[in-house]
Amino acid sequence: MPLTSALIKEIEQEAASTKKMLARVPEDKFDWRPHEKSMTLKQLSRHVAFLSEWAGFITQTSELDFANNNLKRPEVNNTADLLKVHEQGVRSSIDALQATKDEDLEATWTLRNGAHVISEATKAVTIRRMALSHTYHHRAQLGVYLRLLDVPVPGMYGPSADDLAQSNP
Repeated sequence: MPLTSALIKEIEQEAASTKKMLARVPEDKFDWRPHEKSMTLKQLSRHVAFLSEWAGFITQTSELDFANNNLKRPEVNNTADLLKVHEQGVRSSIDALQATKDEDLEATWTLRNGAHVISEATKAVTIRRMALSHTYHHRAQLGVYLRLLDVPVPGMYGPSADDLAQSNP
């Protein structure tokens, strides 16, 4: 299977799980944070939703320079906005990968802050780390936020304890 096809398949499968998590975010708790150093629920859930477009962004660019960053964070005012940002990002990433050849993913992609290089790797490795693994990390973090807010956490790779409790009252 070509690498681009494998990435698309993973994005599609994981997007469904991420969508389940984002759909549970209570907008009346957007300002809540578990600790003063933590992101708010709104910041974290927007970050998770926005990461869905990173595979496409990495595919179509050669670097991101925080010193000259023109990335626009999407406006999010409610849970419906989170889902919209996520779905648009997924579509954008899939479209970009469908228009890409596997050999294009061997090009170098750089994350920098001006002259300071933070990370430099192939686009394929960067998609794995900064788009996919990064999403899974923050999605799990979002699950902890939901648990602390006593919001039922959906299962990602099978039923969650909340899913099981609902099916066996």
